[in-house]
Amino acid sequence: MNVTVIGTGGWGTALAVLLHGNRHRVTLWGRLQEEVEPILVFRENKAFLPGVKIPEAITATLDTHAALRHAELVVLAVPSHGMRPICRQVREFLPAHAALVHVAKGIENETGARMSEIVAAELQRDVVVLSGPSHAEEVGRGVPTAVVVAGKNAAAAQQAFMNERFRVYTHDDVVGVELGGALKNVIAIAAGCCDGIGFGDNTKAALCTRGVAEMGRLGAVVGARPATFNGLSGVGDLIVTAFSRHSRNRGFGERLGKGETLEQILASTKTVAEGVKTAKSVVQLAQRLKVELPISQQVYAILYEGKAPKLAVRDLMSREAKPEFD
Repeated sequence: MNVTVIGTGGWGTALAVLLHGNRHRVTLWGRLQEEVEPILVFRENKAFLPGVKIPEAITATLDTHAALRHAELVVLAVPSHGMRPICRQVREFLPAHAALVHVAKGIENETGARMSEIVAAELQRDVVVLSGPSHAEEVGRGVPTAVVVAGKNAAAAQQAFMNERFRVYTHDDVVGVELGGALKNVIAIAAGCCDGIGFGDNTKAALCTRGVAEMGRLGAVVGARPATFNGLSGVGDLIVTAFSRHSRNRGFGERLGKGETLEQILASTKTVAEGVKTAKSVVQLAQRLKVELPISQQVYAILYEGKAPKLAVRDLMSREAKPEFD
């Protein structure tokens, strides 16, 4: 199968390597010369996925038409805030028969749109979402991983991606799978704050458990199935994102917990912590739908209102007493 991966970040690169290993003909498309050229010269994405060899058979290009001309499967591997502009950039070159998979984890600011909603609006296509606990650093090295795909063409996506080191489950709850992938990033920032402050395992376990409750609470209002958040795109992805040394969101939160500001962290890193923008979207969505999301609201306050992380934890712990399950 001819596969085009849109996006030369770590995740797009790792998936290109994975799909090449599954005997697909893979083209990796990048937007910037400074991202594509090192891949061509060194056969390595030194900026975003160092140490992973990119096979010579994988084509890397800036040419949108050339990248998409023969594509049978297109993987949208761009940050959530870039999904709409990238869809607009590629739509005139997208073959009518090409299947679409997106791997972004976020919610658009202002509109509150999920990624599949953006793709539907901009490309008038159905898209499969791939999500779950899957750090690019490990997938690129062939570390055993399990993910979930959801959408009308989920079975075809499962067949394209799955191998002995990358297990793919299918699901029919697109809303839940997308929300789980987006919301866990916000909770992971909170988990990182706990690490930065110096709290222990008790704190982090409680935070993650109540974070899953938040996912389910919002999901139920927008039509997701609560059980989805107990699966790979909910609990599974939250575990890896809240605890891993690879996690950009957890690392971002740790720096917040140690006293750095949003502006200081953003100025010193090239990688994207999706939870930073998603925190704003989630709070906007929660306010509009009148859903209580105390952890997400405190993460928003830390990021955008300058609230001290220790004060945010105190406010969470001193909320009105209530039963665990309403």
